[in-house]
Amino acid sequence: MTSRSLRRAFLSLAVFGLLAARVATAADAPPPTSASQPLAGKQVDAKVVPGQPRTIGWDELVPKGWDPMKQFKDVDLSQLDDSDPRANDMLMKLQDAFDHAPVNSAMNGVEVKIPGFVVPLEEEQGTVTEFLLVPYFGACIHTPPPPANQILHVQPKQAAKFRSMDTVWVTGKLQTVHNDSTMGVSGYHITADSVTRYTPDKSAKP
Repeated sequence: MTSRSLRRAFLSLAVFGLLAARVATAADAPPPTSASQPLAGKQVDAKVVPGQPRTIGWDELVPKGWDPMKQFKDVDLSQLDDSDPRANDMLMKLQDAFDHAPVNSAMNGVEVKIPGFVVPLEEEQGTVTEFLLVPYFGACIHTPPPPANQILHVQPKQAAKFRSMDTVWVTGKLQTVHNDSTMGVSGYHITADSVTRYTPDKSAKP
């Protein structure tokens, strides 16, 4: 890989990673399903109903103040020469920051409902038995993986009849468990009680 390619990869990681990590700036409307917008936003459920899963946005999975690009704030990428070894060094550092992205420990053990895109890991007779849930279209397949705190490792209690990049709601108990798969490193795990096709949540804020 050339330094120019590394810089493109670095910028792709930065753009897509920060898109996922900084979803707190998204609108309060129900999360859209377009390829250019993450299924994310501020907390989409205005009221917690006792005994029912808490509907969350992806921003709640990111610890406040975490910024993987902080270590590069004094670097001007446009000034890097193609042969500059710093390009590869920066790419490796950013990838490491994404793979070891800190999780929000307060979410451990919380029953949640969260929207996202399916990245299959294990399939059986037309169903998905294990997958990653990601916040934006193409993650881990067409674009670099987001930070670990923006990837959920999902094992449905019943095999789900969905395909790659289908948009779904996942409901279950969230656990802060690190997992390294062939498609990306996840910081959270859910043994899903249900995986259902995504439709806008009627309980979301107007």
